[in-house]
Amino acid sequence: MAIELKLLLLLVVANGAPILARHLFGARFNWPLDGGYLTSKGRHLFGPSKTVRGLIAAVVVTSAIAHMVKIGWQWGAMIGAVAMLGDLVASFIKRRLNMPPSSQAIGLDQIPESLLPLLFCAAVFDLNWWSVLFLVLAFLVVVPLLSRLLFLLGIRRRPY
Repeated sequence: MAIELKLLLLLVVANGAPILARHLFGARFNWPLDGGYLTSKGRHLFGPSKTVRGLIAAVVVTSAIAHMVKIGWQWGAMIGAVAMLGDLVASFIKRRLNMPPSSQAIGLDQIPESLLPLLFCAAVFDLNWWSVLFLVLAFLVVVPLLSRLLFLLGIRRRPY
C-alpha cells in the first residue's frame, strides 16, 4: 500500500474514531475538553461534542491501525492527536463565528484536521506539496461520503 493511501486511511480513522466511541460508549466518558468553560460572551471554547473520550479514541485507534499498516504506532498516535488538534482549531473558529456545535462548515471541518497532521509528518514520509494537497482534497471528498454512510447505519447523528 502506498504511503499516501496509508496516511489517508489514518486520517479517516482519526476522524471516525470519536464518532464510533460515542456510539459504543453513549454518554460515558464524554467529558468536554474545554471543561464546559464559557467565554465572557457565553460561548464554549470548543463545544460539548469535543470530548476527552473522542481524543483518546482518535489517538488509540489511529495508533493501532498505524501499527497494522506498518507505519509505527508512534506516528499513528501523533497523526491522531494532531488531527484532533486540527478539529479543535476548526471548532474554536466555528464558536467564534457563532456557529452552533456540530454544525456543518465544508472545508473548515476537514482542512485543519487533515492538513496539520500531514504537515507534521511530510518530511518523515517524504511527501511533496502535491501529495499533501492530494491527501487534503481526498479527505475533503472521502469524509463526507463516510459520514453519510455512518448516518445511514445509525452510527452518526447527522449526515455530515
